[in-house]
Amino acid sequence: MLLQFSSAQGPEECCIAVEKALAYFLNEAKQYDVIVDILESLPSQQGLKSALVSLEGSDTETLANMWSGTIQWQCQSPIRPKHKRKNWFLSVIRFSPLQAIEDSEIVFEFIKSQGPGGQHVNKTCSAVRAKHIATNISVKVQSERSQHANKKLAKQLIFWRLHEYQTQQVSALDKQRHVSHYQIERGNAKKIFSGKEFKPILT
Repeated sequence: MLLQFSSAQGPEECCIAVEKALAYFLNEAKQYDVIVDILESLPSQQGLKSALVSLEGSDTETLANMWSGTIQWQCQSPIRPKHKRKNWFLSVIRFSPLQAIEDSEIVFEFIKSQGPGGQHVNKTCSAVRAKHIATNISVKVQSERSQHANKKLAKQLIFWRLHEYQTQQVSALDKQRHVSHYQIERGNAKKIFSGKEFKPILT
């Protein structure tokens, strides 16, 4: 399962909320023994505009249901102290695979990782470049130390790219992912957090 955390084109405070919510979510996932991999993140000046994560584990459904929807952060702006607004919102949208992608549909290339990481990064071919044959969609993953783990994440990222591609090919009614970037249901928050410490408020 994939979850997308999004500021929905909100101000920088909403991006800060996305980063704080993601950090809280990652800690909560450990309590549920759910494995979370960050597939993609889009930084802003102060936080994250969006983040895409994959979930795996027996309690994935429970955790996803707890977070899917609107998240509210009640806090004085940390970057605009005189700003009157104290409520900031982000959305968490879940996406389940529409269809399975077989390995035979993807060309995998194993290459040496680049960047910091010491001898392991420089000498082993743990990074993975993957290309979806039918669409030529290509991704590169080197976040994990093992080739197997990077291959798994690359396949998930290919699925996401393919989902985006398919969404762009269909009618406006099916453009769920893109619409979610611009619309947040305010006033019906699934979770509410308060203050710079991002403490949860029971609802």
